[in-house]
Amino acid sequence: MKMKKPRVPVHKHGPQIQRSHEVRIIGGLWKRTKLKVADKPGLRPTPDRVRETLFNWLGQDMRGLRCMDVFAGTGALGFEAASRGAADVIVVEQDSALIEQLKATQAQLEASQVHVLRGDGVASLRQATPATLHVIFIDPPFESALYEPALAAASRAVAVDGFVYLESPTAWNDAQLAPLGLAVHRYLKAGAVHAHVLTPTLAP
Repeated sequence: MKMKKPRVPVHKHGPQIQRSHEVRIIGGLWKRTKLKVADKPGLRPTPDRVRETLFNWLGQDMRGLRCMDVFAGTGALGFEAASRGAADVIVVEQDSALIEQLKATQAQLEASQVHVLRGDGVASLRQATPATLHVIFIDPPFESALYEPALAAASRAVAVDGFVYLESPTAWNDAQLAPLGLAVHRYLKAGAVHAHVLTPTLAP
């Protein structure tokens, strides 16, 4: 018996590797550029609304800033920062298929300021020179136990006037963050996403 092909909504069509959807860069040089989203369990790109608010908070002009996207996935946060002028953006990912997609995006955009690094995000933060990163993006899988080690490493790596972006399934408060050397600067809840911009509280 010939089986009928399932109907797929137009806005979610495509080959299997991008079955979920695409995300767009919101602002800057590559505004409206689409980034492919692979069909990977746990891959959860930061929603457009949250990214738009985040970069309103951080500032539209990021010229000269050094950034690290620690659990890059699609690289939406790192490429968004580069689109807005960040001078040096390190995107870190462990999954080999996602690494290939990140490299393809980097080549497509001719984004020489974006450096794709395959490895452990927390380890990469720990290896960073203290107080040298202006913006650190932390968005690990929601079910992971990576939040505290990543935040502790970020508080050491972030510049004294820099910011740490944290995306999580629950809200973090200053009492939880104080032992890690961070404090809440901005906060937003959008659906299941709790988005925070944190600032360092301890000298490097």
